[in-house]
Amino acid sequence: MSGMRRMAAALAACALCSAASAADELDSLFDLDKPLDAAGATGGDASSAAGDGVRWSGYGEFRSAYTYADPGHWSKLRARAELTANGKLGERTKFKLQGRLDVDPVFDLERQYYPAAVRRDQRQEFSVREAYLDTAAGDWEFRFGRQHVVWGEMVGLFLADVVSARDLRDFFPTELETIRIPQWAARAEYFGGDAYFELLWIPVPSYDEIGRPGTDFYPFPLPAGTSVPERKPRRAIDNGNWGVRATRLVAGWDLSAFFYRSLDVSPTLYRTSFAPTFELRHDRIRQIGGTVSKDFGEFVLKGEAVHTRGRSFPTSDVAAEFGVTKSDTFDYVIGVDIPVQDVWRFYVQHFSRVTYDHEQAMGSDRTESGLMLLVNRKLGDEFEAEVLMGSSFNREDYSIRPKLSWSITRDWRGQAGIDLFAGAKNGLFGRFDDRDRVYMEVRRWF
Repeated sequence: MSGMRRMAAALAACALCSAASAADELDSLFDLDKPLDAAGATGGDASSAAGDGVRWSGYGEFRSAYTYADPGHWSKLRARAELTANGKLGERTKFKLQGRLDVDPVFDLERQYYPAAVRRDQRQEFSVREAYLDTAAGDWEFRFGRQHVVWGEMVGLFLADVVSARDLRDFFPTELETIRIPQWAARAEYFGGDAYFELLWIPVPSYDEIGRPGTDFYPFPLPAGTSVPERKPRRAIDNGNWGVRATRLVAGWDLSAFFYRSLDVSPTLYRTSFAPTFELRHDRIRQIGGTVSKDFGEFVLKGEAVHTRGRSFPTSDVAAEFGVTKSDTFDYVIGVDIPVQDVWRFYVQHFSRVTYDHEQAMGSDRTESGLMLLVNRKLGDEFEAEVLMGSSFNREDYSIRPKLSWSITRDWRGQAGIDLFAGAKNGLFGRFDDRDRVYMEVRRWF
């Protein structure tokens, strides 16, 4: 192992020890409550605060990854700390504050693999995860501030989860909450028997974080070091997002429908000249969709569908203005969740996208479909094995991601796994064929 590798390993060990020490110090200082379960359910909702006091919780985590595709190199040595405060302000108002700090020295230790723009973007970051007030009036509940708004929750997909922005600088983990980016929003929710109604306004939207060209999972095929500015809409009332959602339980079927008008959280790559130079822009889109789920006892059926209008897509047609073309799309996914004796869990889902104004120059088929399969097996009280697989029906394109979790104690968890990508260069997974990696993670809740 080279001196650089030894230095990386030493820093990784120091980061882990520091996180553990900080957690222990916080425990002794605040007498923090322990998590409710080994999966990290810390009871972090504001309703868990006793009286007018403040309840503190959080976790420290170290995650390392080594990309073994030639040339092999460390691709992650991230130390993360997240701290949450929940409490009450009087009888009817609750609050939640949550912050996260990430530090990753890998972008300096392996600087030959990462351009300067990537290093500046990802070596360290502090973010306000949530900061909101809750209050209620009759059957209505109100939430104001930075918050998560989750409208859909399929495994590995954000189909109906149209409100959430995401941090996509790493590939999708199975714990989706770790990559969701909250929104500054005002939300009103009505609860009445089997019915639920929601109004949402987002005056200052958050957008997906995709990194810079040269990062490990940049979504566009551009050379490392390419300058790609992002044109975010100015902060104005007209540039806000809004939506409505209704849910009802009918004969055991959980049905929901929504309308959402927004500036797309996902950027589109626009060509600004024939040099060429590029720019990321956020299209104004409208989305109508819904979700469905039904518990049949031995299995649970889930489905989501979304129609999107106004989104642009890159095209190789040199005559296309800005190198993009607009098209309506229809996305749907249907899945079956099958638990077996509280030991096994099988989850299978079929997903598809139909592009209405399809052109050959888009580089994809009019209908793109695929399959995802998750197999989970509990190995006693401490260990849990899982494999998440995804594949395209249109071309050779797949990923295989096995993972082993270890509940070391009530407060500690370890994970290790492999991310394997293969297939066509224009595929969802195959474009990352040279990003195969092994990883390890240790987390401590407090």
